[in-house]
Amino acid sequence: MALHTTCDGVKRRDFLKVGVLGTTGLGLSSYLRLASAGAVQTGQATSAIFVNLPGGPSHMDTFDLKPNAPEEYRGLFNPIQTNVEGIEISEHLPKLATCADKYTILRGVSHTLGAHRLGQEYINTGTRPLASLEYPGYGAVVTKERPGSIDMPGFVAIPNTRQKAGFLGVKYAPLNTGETPKKGRPFTVRGIALANGLTITDVEKRQGLLKDLDTTFSSIEKDNQLLDGLDKFSRQAYSMITSKKAREAFDIGKEPAARSETYGESPFGQSCLLATRLVESGVRFVTVSTGGWDTHRDNFPKLKDKLLPPFDQAVAAMLGDLEQRGLLERTAVFVTGEFGRTPKINNKTTPGGRDHYPRCMTMLMAGGGVKGGQVIGASDDKATGPANEAISPSDAAASFYHNLGIDHTKEYHTKTGRPVMIVRDGAVIDKLFA
Repeated sequence: MALHTTCDGVKRRDFLKVGVLGTTGLGLSSYLRLASAGAVQTGQATSAIFVNLPGGPSHMDTFDLKPNAPEEYRGLFNPIQTNVEGIEISEHLPKLATCADKYTILRGVSHTLGAHRLGQEYINTGTRPLASLEYPGYGAVVTKERPGSIDMPGFVAIPNTRQKAGFLGVKYAPLNTGETPKKGRPFTVRGIALANGLTITDVEKRQGLLKDLDTTFSSIEKDNQLLDGLDKFSRQAYSMITSKKAREAFDIGKEPAARSETYGESPFGQSCLLATRLVESGVRFVTVSTGGWDTHRDNFPKLKDKLLPPFDQAVAAMLGDLEQRGLLERTAVFVTGEFGRTPKINNKTTPGGRDHYPRCMTMLMAGGGVKGGQVIGASDDKATGPANEAISPSDAAASFYHNLGIDHTKEYHTKTGRPVMIVRDGAVIDKLFA
């Protein structure tokens, strides 16, 4: 990040260090000072929770089992019946099996990007990546199109996200929590909670200093965008840090034990609980990430013992909780990794692993206008590719935006004036909303 100096050589960053901003506990500066150079407007918006599974989960061992495939393909897991007749998923997803009526499975999703970074860029934007242009992620677009309340962040990532603001600019970047919450313990995010024993009165006093600082800098460097935005930043930062609503939304330590236990004690489970709390409090877009799905070795014990149990419990709890609180109908949920895994089991370990495989994968969608209890698309008898017409990540993206009331064909302009559609290719999957 470039350093901005006054005419006498004093760096703005130095002001932060000596405490004009830093001692206020407004660690939110790394988010708002850069990510909110403009005014935050209020508006109506549908919320969204994006669950990212970096590494790429095996489609054949989760939501697209092939019990009749040859042994070297089908793996060690058996399918079980869900609460929707005719839909089967892995035996190690029993809680999700009881609520299949709340989500739709997309099978036979296919693309050609087998590297983690490229695959992640694709599934986090809906557009195949280009070296010459960084596309904005879902959260940035939603924040731009559906701005929320000034006292709540619009885009929160737990603990972080691959989604970037791209050419939309840093004012649409996410607020990263930096860590995951733990069951029964207070959870605070720098910039939301008061630091070092500060009180609201202390912050109010320092707000006066911020106002004086804004005036000083604006008279010195009127043309500097970041300095021009400091006044707006300070107002939003002040609104958020003095907002009881914001502080309480992030503090899952106050949750009743029964609700917390429903999600499970895993970091992922508690992150999903936090995501639900944030949506309920007015945050427009939340990402939750949980890795470990790159199972080249020991695919089956890793899935059975480590990965699937917390995933199953947390996502099922989140869907049920959203529905119970009347939030599912206005919250779009999207669960995906960057690709699937090879249908044929490798020989790296016993009982083996599965490697990167973008030609076939699954995704889950729920909430908003999505009709649950269905499977859209299909893979062939060995899950090596789509059985019929493939679903692309761009199609899924177009549908996700459609569920949020955003036209995926809308054009933005880069700094050079280049027109770019939100999703370059892709079409809405009508069956999702039938």
